[in-house]
Amino acid sequence: MRDVLSQILRWWEAGERFGLATVVGTFRSAPRPPGASMAVLGEEVVGSVSGGCVEGAVYELAREVVATGRPVLQRYGVSDDDAFSVGLTCGGIIDVLVEPVSRQAFPELGEIAASVRRQEPVAVATVMSGPGRVGARRVTWPARASGSLGPARLDAAVDDDARGMLAQGLTGVRRYGAEGERRLDDLAVFVHSFAPPPRMLVFGAIDFAAAVARIGKFLGYHVVVCDARPVFATAKRFPEADEVVVKWPHDYLSTAHIDGRTVICVLTHDPKFDVPLLEVALRTSAGYVGAMGSRRTHEDRLARLREAGLTEDEVARLRSPIGLDLGARTPEETAVSIAAELIQLRWGGSGRALTDTSGRIHGREPAGEGA
Repeated sequence: MRDVLSQILRWWEAGERFGLATVVGTFRSAPRPPGASMAVLGEEVVGSVSGGCVEGAVYELAREVVATGRPVLQRYGVSDDDAFSVGLTCGGIIDVLVEPVSRQAFPELGEIAASVRRQEPVAVATVMSGPGRVGARRVTWPARASGSLGPARLDAAVDDDARGMLAQGLTGVRRYGAEGERRLDDLAVFVHSFAPPPRMLVFGAIDFAAAVARIGKFLGYHVVVCDARPVFATAKRFPEADEVVVKWPHDYLSTAHIDGRTVICVLTHDPKFDVPLLEVALRTSAGYVGAMGSRRTHEDRLARLREAGLTEDEVARLRSPIGLDLGARTPEETAVSIAAELIQLRWGGSGRALTDTSGRIHGREPAGEGA
């Protein structure tokens, strides 16, 4: 819904009634992830749920849902031999929840949009199927909640799970009993997390950092570039960065907010900067810590880190030399190799050419994350 939020908010504010289709489940090579949305108002359409495979059918279903006022959970699977049949040519399966939306049906939409603009975490939980009321919705913030899915115990269980999912940036389905029992799966609830974007901290105000900042922004990170040298660490040199900080890297990192989604890229390859910085970085909860440099620089860096007292487990967290082996030479190519490693680690890919692999391409859950 994030991609279509600005448009549907305008419809909502104007008092329109429209259909909102959201991917709530994916199987095998699904073209779009859970949370992908498409909205329909009359003959106007924004967003996508399948990249084109089933958009026509979803459009018609959305118009029906607006007319009846009743939400529908629809599954779209593999198309058959008929070239004009509705299905996913990629061989995947998606579950799509289509809901009627208006100011009356979804009174919290304005608050959700405001939270997204402020980068305030918020999760929207919607009953997909089961003994509850399909389409019932609860909106959960870190310290408050609005709406109800039914019994108070169910609301409490969903709030707890939604806040945990927000902390990890997860969107997906959770199952409960009719009264919120966690060991039952009668009732399916889709939890759509709108967490602030993950942070990418880039240290070293060099040309490679500018390229990494660009690709980090493209991938959806909140990008911070940090360097102790004010002549190099300027907003003009790093226009894509959300923040440019002039400070000793290890001092900045010692006070920065770090979580499991944070990416740390150390591009200084200067011991007086990167060793104190990595001492701090490798002891944080950051999901990725990478450092640029030659093999010789890497071995020297490891020796210095061990001398500084880091354990073997801490040292083993370091991704160095940074990036996948793509034969990169230029700053832009190096940035692509770093981005490729981030994607590979998140989704558990092999890093090999798809030509040399077999089996499904998409459909994996992020490494270490549940659906």
